[in-house]
Amino acid sequence: MNMLKLTPLVITMVLSGCAVGPDYQTAEQTLTTKQKLVLETEYLNSGVAGVNNTSAFSTSSAWWYQFNDEVLNRLVADAQQQNIPLKIAAERIKAAKAYQNVVESFKVPTVSLGIGFSSLGLSENDPLLGPVVSSDNPLGMALVDSNQQAFHAGATIAWELDLFGRIDQQAKAASIRKEQADIFRQGLTTMITSEVIHNYLQFRGAQERKAIALAMVKDQEATLKLVNKVVASGYGSDLDLARAKAMLAATKSVVPQLETAENAHQQRLAILLGDSPAQMQQRLNRAKPLPELSGIIPTGLPSNLLQRRPDIRIAEREMAAVNAELGATIANQYPKFYLTGSPGLVAENFDDLFSSDSAAWIASVGVSWNLYDGGRGDALIELQEARFKSSVLSYQYAVNSAIGEVETMLAGYGNSHQYQTLVSDSKSETDKAVKKAKSLYAAGLADYLTVLDAQRQQHIMQDRVIAARLQTANFAVRLNKALGGNWEVL
Repeated sequence: MNMLKLTPLVITMVLSGCAVGPDYQTAEQTLTTKQKLVLETEYLNSGVAGVNNTSAFSTSSAWWYQFNDEVLNRLVADAQQQNIPLKIAAERIKAAKAYQNVVESFKVPTVSLGIGFSSLGLSENDPLLGPVVSSDNPLGMALVDSNQQAFHAGATIAWELDLFGRIDQQAKAASIRKEQADIFRQGLTTMITSEVIHNYLQFRGAQERKAIALAMVKDQEATLKLVNKVVASGYGSDLDLARAKAMLAATKSVVPQLETAENAHQQRLAILLGDSPAQMQQRLNRAKPLPELSGIIPTGLPSNLLQRRPDIRIAEREMAAVNAELGATIANQYPKFYLTGSPGLVAENFDDLFSSDSAAWIASVGVSWNLYDGGRGDALIELQEARFKSSVLSYQYAVNSAIGEVETMLAGYGNSHQYQTLVSDSKSETDKAVKKAKSLYAAGLADYLTVLDAQRQQHIMQDRVIAARLQTANFAVRLNKALGGNWEVL
């Protein structure tokens, strides 16, 4: 008897080792020899100014704190709490987790309870049962009461024995999909945060350029008064006056364009933060200079991208998910074993329902095996295998694209530093030229064309200085985004 009791357990333990499907390997191991992923020990452009390839990312603070701008820090923190797409992504994570729980629930038995009352009336004229319930038969008596009623209570238990790992592989795939939802939200956080920083920088840049333009207008208005006096005294010409007016009008025409840009970036920030236009205007009501990044940007090594970049991590998890789904598809071609049981209580009277004599039960074991499906099962396996090979190539493409993007941003960031230095030097020289030209014109040693040309060059260089600083700041944002830096507010 004891051996008979142990037999099902032994069989189950033996068959539990029959799980089918390919084991998942790491992304690098999965790539074929011709597609071997080669990662250099350092970036090609790692020696540019403003970066350090030996430093690791800081985990104590977010990288944009290097701009030393409290308004920007507050905007980013609020955006990560208030942005509507981020809230949607958070709900998708909850949905993915719920789906994972649904799939994993199939691993355990399903138990349902029920209690009820039933009544059955049998017809004496029934061609089959009538003679049994009627007294009009050879025995002269009814063998069964025509009115049947009973109280019943019981449970139904069903369980599929996952001997070949089909449910386990489906649960594994669902778990990986939940991980992908988490990574997707991290990637969306990166995108939203970079948009906030970019628009804030553009807003401050337009604001500072407008301030420069207004200062130039004021300066040119003063110069125009001087020209008017010189012309009135007979020492100047109408051509000088016309040129002064033209320069002033040209400078004034820039102001509305900059106000348009300023307003556009302010409204974009309001959308990103889920604020009203009035709320965002209140946040940015005080003018501030365009912030500049202090310190260096740590690049780390190319291999670090595999764990930092959300797109690469999602691609790797896609490989793992498809591999699990392939395993489930293969296991689906093997037999499915089911255990069911329905223990319960049945009695005619409710008072007798819970007595030992009212016990009743039914139990069964079954197997289902699809032996012929016209090749559908094999086709589904081929489909999943093709999906897996495609996911491997997508992973390789994501890695190559990420490294290429980092190299591009490194080169751009280094060149922007050089450009900013050269433009600043040039601007210093134009300031000196304007002062000299005005002095010569006031002394009658130069015509006004010299002053106008010097002011035009000064205006151009002042604007270029802001544009160069803005370009460097935006390259810093894009480089940190390419490197997969720390984008979460701690």
